[in-house]
Amino acid sequence: MGKSIVLTVTTDLNHDQRMLRIAGTLASAGFVVTLLGRELPGSKPLGGQHFQQVRLRCRLAKGPFFYLEFNLRLILWFLWNRFEIYGGVDADTALAGVLTAWWRRQPFVYDAHELFPELPEVVNRPPVEAVWAWVEKLAFSRASLAYTVSGSLVEYFQQRYRRRVHLIRNMPFRQPGVQEPGQPVYFIYQGALNVGRGLEATLEAMQDVPAQLVICGDGPLLPALQERVQQLNLSRKVIFKGNVAPASLAQITQQAYAGIMLLENQGLSYYYSLANKFFDYVQAGIPQICIPFPEYERLNTEWEVALLTNNNPEDIRKSMLALLEGRETYQRLRHNCLRARQEWVWEKEAERLVHLYKELA
Repeated sequence: MGKSIVLTVTTDLNHDQRMLRIAGTLASAGFVVTLLGRELPGSKPLGGQHFQQVRLRCRLAKGPFFYLEFNLRLILWFLWNRFEIYGGVDADTALAGVLTAWWRRQPFVYDAHELFPELPEVVNRPPVEAVWAWVEKLAFSRASLAYTVSGSLVEYFQQRYRRRVHLIRNMPFRQPGVQEPGQPVYFIYQGALNVGRGLEATLEAMQDVPAQLVICGDGPLLPALQERVQQLNLSRKVIFKGNVAPASLAQITQQAYAGIMLLENQGLSYYYSLANKFFDYVQAGIPQICIPFPEYERLNTEWEVALLTNNNPEDIRKSMLALLEGRETYQRLRHNCLRARQEWVWEKEAERLVHLYKELA
């Protein structure tokens, strides 16, 4: 039996596809894996997995005291549950992992999915930014192994913290096939409804686009987006589906005409990002409208799978119409997606992930 690993996040595990992939991969490689997340008021029962899943319930739902509460509850939980490797995913769970690994004299692994001090919700609040910067520095200094999701973040972290950081990109499993776009024609956005995701500008663009927009996800921006849809008289064109189970989400994405991936430049975390939805759209065989940040430009040079556009309503509208009306452009991008989807798969990233943990073990 392999060593025991705990991986900690503050998300609801049912919808965290990235962590389900990582935990499942390590479990299949022989490790005894526990994935720990958070139970929200609307959380559904956990789906069956071949690793253990645990959710902590907190009284608070957001803000600095929520993160403090979650880490305190996590430390208390660790008092009764011992592991041989402690894995913290992002700065919001790192403190509990660092402290527990230190007193238990076990290795700590830091998975930096985000550049936390540079998130849009943090970057313009100096006291909050300073706290997260301290936690991030502590996590990298104490980690026996560190990895992140994009080449740009690897370079940033290595220069800032003067240590080795590995690259494990957030790609989907290879899917058996693709489908033709469904009717009526719709664009899809999948992911959290947070500040800086380009959703407001996308709604503005939809006023003059003869198609629907399906939004799969939830988050603090939902009420404001729903109100804006009403103001723009888009209630028949914009469909909010909320959080969707991974299997259903894959089906909805395959039947979409194209995807939306329009982060705003509100901090280096987004600017250096490599979002999982970029690869999810490619795996579904659909082109996308994407922001020209470094990682996406680099990948689109390798395989042209997206129309790169600035994040304003007029440019988004032009890109949507270019895909709807330019049949040759659309087919070229779709053909490239069908080729790239054979290469940009989790199966290849998984080999590197398992190798890193086996070296550590």
